[in-house]
Amino acid sequence: MTLQDIPKIKHTDSNNFFLLCGPCAIEGEDMAYRIAEKVITITDKLEIPYIFKGSFKKANRSRIDSFTGIGDEKALEILAKVSEKFNVPTVTDIHEASDAAKAAQFVDVLQIPAFLVRQTDLVVAAAKTGKVVNLKKGQFMSPEAMKHAVQKVKDAGSDKAWITDRGTMFGYQDMIVDFRGIPTMREFAPTVLDVTHSLQQPNQSAGVTGGRPDMIETIARAGIVNNVDGLFIETHFDPANAKSDGANMLHLDNLEGLLTNLTAIRKLVNNL
Repeated sequence: MTLQDIPKIKHTDSNNFFLLCGPCAIEGEDMAYRIAEKVITITDKLEIPYIFKGSFKKANRSRIDSFTGIGDEKALEILAKVSEKFNVPTVTDIHEASDAAKAAQFVDVLQIPAFLVRQTDLVVAAAKTGKVVNLKKGQFMSPEAMKHAVQKVKDAGSDKAWITDRGTMFGYQDMIVDFRGIPTMREFAPTVLDVTHSLQQPNQSAGVTGGRPDMIETIARAGIVNNVDGLFIETHFDPANAKSDGANMLHLDNLEGLLTNLTAIRKLVNNL
């Protein structure tokens, strides 16, 4: 597949990396519009192919009292409104096979969470919608093992698969990115680096995941140098008060500077 297969995507001839970016979770219509408008302004300026990201629900929570969403239909409708209002494609993650057909009515890319990427029924259901399927590498999986997840998509009749590396468990409470895996996974499908989730610090005693947002540019630069096809970045205008994953999200005010630097690095790498 190529980026041109995705409706509404722009700047596909810029030879730049593509970007999946937005809040961790859809918290409301106004916040989604505010983030989308800012990111689109930046990506248009830098000629970055862009897909707006937002989870319509958060099924993987450490504690039962953690935020899970504003309601499935409401959040999916907001994603559709973002797409219509700003003429931009959208991506959301799904957690059950029954989510696939439902979410596919509203978004352009279906994402399989890392903890669920071995769930055959879920991957097959996503593939059968005809949408692009973004397969997040399990924190417990080798890069080589992701070829089987990609093959499930192919065996379900689709060639529209990406792989996203979101880090590998390093002990109980930290993550690490093994950049040796990027060229391996690119042999199977276009490969994205999830910069923000790779900096999570999970399994904290309080039941709330920590993070290292100060290292976002370090990880992102390394990904660009190592030829990732795309980047995944969660951002928010008030990470401290975000309802999900605030500890590792990039502040929206810092996004333009980061993407400007990364675009310059990609141009340099392209000329090597």
